[in-house]
Amino acid sequence: MGVIMIKCPRTGRAISTGMKSDRETFRCSTVFFSRSYCTSCRTNHEWFAGDAWVHDPEQELRKAS
Repeated sequence: MGVIMIKCPRTGRAISTGMKSDRETFRCSTVFFSRSYCTSCRTNHEWFAGDAWVHDPEQELRKAS
């Protein structure tokens, strides 16, 4: 299980949306629109699922092994 991430359009930093999913489930989900608070620039960002990705450090460690 990983965290759904988006890119802050102001700072370019990856930020957590606070949502969790595994990569396959997220990839197969319907396109949706959401808003997330950005701690980098202290504002809400609107985003589509196509702009997001799942960050799963455990899965990345398994791939590296």
